[in-house]
Amino acid sequence: MEKAELRRSLLKTRQSMSVAEWKRSSDRICTYITTSPLFTQAKTILAYFSFKKEPDLSSLFAPFDDGKDTQITKRWGFPRCVGDSLCWHLYTREHTLQKSAYGIIEPHADAPTLNPAEVDLILIPAVACDYQGYRLGYGGGYYDRLLSSPEWATKPTMGIVFDFAHLPQLPIESWDQPLQNVCTEIGMTACQK
Repeated sequence: MEKAELRRSLLKTRQSMSVAEWKRSSDRICTYITTSPLFTQAKTILAYFSFKKEPDLSSLFAPFDDGKDTQITKRWGFPRCVGDSLCWHLYTREHTLQKSAYGIIEPHADAPTLNPAEVDLILIPAVACDYQGYRLGYGGGYYDRLLSSPEWATKPTMGIVFDFAHLPQLPIESWDQPLQNVCTEIGMTACQK
């Protein structure tokens, strides 16, 4: 199956999820993320706002309780599309958001930016991920371009998909950049190399 056909099929399946199922599966994904050492050790995390029934990570964006009666506040960064690149902005509840030309919620251009040196983990949305860590996105190549640049290439990455979209193998192109981990409502897996 070609990428475009596979993308259409998986998006249709995702859109057909009931709101209750989508929320329940999203909550399970968040539970697996919060128990991951990658997350617990990270101070600055790049994430996304759910679009077209992508797994909803919004429960993560509140202060995280580590079980020791102290609140650990994670710093969160969210992308803004600028040309064919992603610009990452620091987000707090005080910052306002806007809809992009694609209909995706993103920070305003005047929000503080984050540079790669500050980032400890990147949570990456996908239409699908395979067992080797390759990702099928919406076709714009934003994350592949990001992860191919030297300053981002070594950052820990976690693809976020529902289990029906975690597949044995995806069609790949020479520019596709594999992720290191994938998290679904079934659990977290390190990608096979």
